[in-house]
Amino acid sequence: MTEQKSSLQTIISLSDVQDIVDESKNRPGALLPILHAVQKRYGFIPNSSVPVIAQGLNLSRAEVHGVISFYHFFRTERGGEHTLYVCRAEACQSMGSRELERHVKERLGVDYHGTSADGRVTLEPVYCLGNCACSPNVRFDDDVYARMDNQKLDELLAAHGVKVGEVTP
Repeated sequence: MTEQKSSLQTIISLSDVQDIVDESKNRPGALLPILHAVQKRYGFIPNSSVPVIAQGLNLSRAEVHGVISFYHFFRTERGGEHTLYVCRAEACQSMGSRELERHVKERLGVDYHGTSADGRVTLEPVYCLGNCACSPNVRFDDDVYARMDNQKLDELLAAHGVKVGEVTP
């Protein structure tokens, strides 16, 4: 049970998806943890995994797809190697996140939901990281960074080997 996406050179093992389902299917509310685990494994939730998840949880494919499409965190297409979330909540906006947004979009050469040309970083908006007292905030993969400014953001990207374009003042 294997599907290959040749353009991405990503092999999706449906038996791995089945193992993920089997590990959690008897827990209450198992669907969300299963979807998170599949996305963590592949970087997205492959369409071919939906029937496996649905069958394992005795749900329809439409129910599983409905949950995937409802939560903006889940993606059905491969993103970048890393994900950078910029907080767009009011507290962060009042402390400069709009300038940070402009800067990072220009640096990466993408808008929200886009992936840098080198495939390293996908840029996503987030509407509160729960760290309002230290705004503006970003999240890089699973780590939250507070009191960000353009220079700190450039340093964060460089520390993860992300090459960025020049920004015009």
